[in-house]
Amino acid sequence: MFPKRIGLIVWVNDFKSAKNLEKFGNMLYISKRLRYAVLYVNETDLQKKIAHIEKLGFVKKVEKSYRTEIKTDYSTKKLV
Repeated sequence: MFPKRIGLIVWVNDFKSAKNLEKFGNMLYISKRLRYAVLYVNETDLQKKIAHIEKLGFVKKVEKSYRTEIKTDYSTKKLV
């Protein structure tokens, strides 16, 4: 079975240093203009990875992605 993955938004000071984040998980996207990276890690290692990433010198802030918590069941109900 596949492990559950959690997305992390990592705000960085330097774009070139953001490429070093690939060793912590799967890098999905890096924004040059807004200077952030989207990284997916296993849920079991989440707290350990966040603590380690926050210690890096080029990282401003690490946020957990709330994409998995958003309701995606869109149903249209007619109100009479």
